[in-house]
Amino acid sequence: MRRKQPVNLVKSMDRGPLEFKTRTSEHEGDVMSIAQREVVTAPQSTTIQEAAETMVKNKFRRLPITDPGTGKLLGIVTSMDILDFLGGGDKYKILEDKYQGNFLAAVNESVKEIMTREVHVLSDKDSVEDAIENMIKWEVGALPVTDSQDRIVGIVSERDFVLLMAGVLTDERVEDYMTENVISTTPGTRIEGASKIMVRNKLRRIPVIGEERKTPHPEKEKIVGIVTATDIMEFLGENRAFNSTGNAEEILNTYISDIMEQNVISTTTRTRLGDICQIMEDKGMGGLPVVHGDELQGIITESDILRAFCG
Repeated sequence: MRRKQPVNLVKSMDRGPLEFKTRTSEHEGDVMSIAQREVVTAPQSTTIQEAAETMVKNKFRRLPITDPGTGKLLGIVTSMDILDFLGGGDKYKILEDKYQGNFLAAVNESVKEIMTREVHVLSDKDSVEDAIENMIKWEVGALPVTDSQDRIVGIVSERDFVLLMAGVLTDERVEDYMTENVISTTPGTRIEGASKIMVRNKLRRIPVIGEERKTPHPEKEKIVGIVTATDIMEFLGENRAFNSTGNAEEILNTYISDIMEQNVISTTTRTRLGDICQIMEDKGMGGLPVVHGDELQGIITESDILRAFCG
């Protein structure tokens, strides 16, 4: 695939909506210019149920876990950790082995059992370039920012860069940065199965492909919906999978056709990345399928846009 030259980050910042110089303290790295400073955290005594409910309520993908006395960062739990625990991956063994499959008992376990302890972080002295380089290197969607005493003072996510670049990336096109080999699923997949696909492949969203393909090009696939990790988390919360009044097993066996977004917002290969950033900002989305007609050609995500900075 053809790749253009790396985006000029300094030039992009100058053209973007943030005034970096005026917001950067002489004692801070410029990463704090885009970091979210008000970070919702939880103690490690929080139950898995409480963590999931907090994430659903606030529409978070991740929840830092801190020491309530010192404010030090102890770990982080993400929507993928929750899906892993529900049957998507290795963390399901907690439910299976320790609780013999008793879901309602397991969700009252401390969140420290499923959180990631070895958290990649940024220093509040780091630069924006450090943030981009490390997010790509470690393949994470966000990095907590800590001070010299390991206290969390902010968080930087791919979304922050997307907001910065809305309307700025005018030369770069989707075709140069999209992912072409897309992992997809069908409407008949159950939530537990979709969770496994996401966890095993480190995906936050999966295009849903029609089971009957009546397209002129059989190598292409007709998209009928899209489902995200957030969709699954919200569905579980709405249907009370995390408390005693919900039938967790029945809920996890729900077909994704019941929860997927059918009115899919998509894009084309020739769309400018700056316009994609604007759509993501306006719609609160982290990725768009790339289509020709209704045939899936690829997907463009916040991660892909972040890589545009590095060519």
